[in-house]
Amino acid sequence: MKAAVVHEFKQELKIEEVPVPEVGSGQVLVQIKACGVCHTDLHAAHGDWPVKPNLPLIPGHEGVGEVVEIGENVNHLRIGDRVGIPWLYSACGHCEYCLTGRETLCHGQQNAGYSVDGSYADFCLAEANYVVKLPDNLEYVDAAPIFCAGVTTYKALKVGEAKPGDWVAIYGIGGLGHVAVQYAKAMGYNVVAVDTFDEKLQLATELGADKVINPLTEDSAEFIQREVGGVQASICTAVSKPAFSEAYRAVKRGGKCVAVGLPPEMMEVPIFDTVLNGVSIVGSIVGTRKDLQESLQFAAEGKVKTIVDTAPLSDINKVFEDLEAGKINGRIVLVNDLPSDAPATDKASTSTSA
Repeated sequence: MKAAVVHEFKQELKIEEVPVPEVGSGQVLVQIKACGVCHTDLHAAHGDWPVKPNLPLIPGHEGVGEVVEIGENVNHLRIGDRVGIPWLYSACGHCEYCLTGRETLCHGQQNAGYSVDGSYADFCLAEANYVVKLPDNLEYVDAAPIFCAGVTTYKALKVGEAKPGDWVAIYGIGGLGHVAVQYAKAMGYNVVAVDTFDEKLQLATELGADKVINPLTEDSAEFIQREVGGVQASICTAVSKPAFSEAYRAVKRGGKCVAVGLPPEMMEVPIFDTVLNGVSIVGSIVGTRKDLQESLQFAAEGKVKTIVDTAPLSDINKVFEDLEAGKINGRIVLVNDLPSDAPATDKASTSTSA
């Protein structure tokens, strides 16, 4: 099968032929139709984070496609089912986090395109219990970004605990933020969109944002406190220290600042103000399988639609280049041109991951 493979950090991915992985007990083989490109994929390919993936690696954690082979002890899926393989590739299923509906905190989890091979390929092996079915009326290209960008922002809004009619702020109207605006409106919130690019603020307005502010022209926290009295939840998808600082100061008393983006800098927390104002600072990491089902349903009902451009898998290095340069609005989705009846041949028991 064809795959985009990372052999060295910070080097271009190689488009090459690799063996189709062997399906084991509890697993399925998915013929990938589309896979969204996330900034996390770039971090994986560059080895940016403290826990680095083993190389060689096939990235990709927004892969969607069709089940073409089923292993033993899988009873809930059928050949031809349309499914997606999310960041949460698998979890242990029996720790305190898994048992209390917080499986994304499981210490034993595996992550697609990071600790195991992902979906930048014609086929991807998946743990049957952790794939999520696509709604019938949702196309592959539209569904792919929901498996990370969608579920991540939807979960962050849930973590913010705002109620319909409350104000929320979305910091960063990029691949995640433009989806967050749509989820927030669909959930009944009033939305302030914050970004340093006026064209992204225009997009936010078109997507339903009630107010927009460019922090290069005015301090966004002061604007939000003055205009709406602060927000119940501030969702920060941006990856800059100033954005997090303003997102924190935009929160009203008793509200929450929800960290989603992963900036490299350390953040100072004003303890006095945090205590005095009863403000919570909380991290939100992707979402559970249930969160993913819910976020897909919003998309299936037409309430959320990711803005996407498509590209062939062979263009992945150019896509990464544009992503790193901040040239991409919305999401790029890689599409495969493998025929629907192509056999999953040339099987081997090894994958490209160590």
